[in-house]
Amino acid sequence: MARPKKNIQDLKAIRLNVRVTVKEYLIVAENADTLGITIPDFIRMKVTGRVLPRKRIPPDNRKLFIELGRIGNNLNQLTKKVHLGMNNSPILIEHLSAMRSTLDTLKANIVKP
Repeated sequence: MARPKKNIQDLKAIRLNVRVTVKEYLIVAENADTLGITIPDFIRMKVTGRVLPRKRIPPDNRKLFIELGRIGNNLNQLTKKVHLGMNNSPILIEHLSAMRSTLDTLKANIVKP
């Protein structure tokens, strides 16, 4: 199944070029790194007034968190197929539910040390 198309308003189609000094860049890069987000995401959040993350997730945990998110996406796809009746095995449904609970617990433990 293909990914759904984004609305035209949600596309990041416009690029803003801003010149900064080396000192300013280092400040922005350090702030973004401290929060564990990319520089463009940091700037985007600051400019639009969105709330910045409160704490940084260590790089090892970030990688684990990303991988757990991918696993969660796969689980969602399998669950959707089960709900559509493509594979209606009661054992599969039970295992998917248990895996989802475990995944949620792992994610919660990564975020709070």
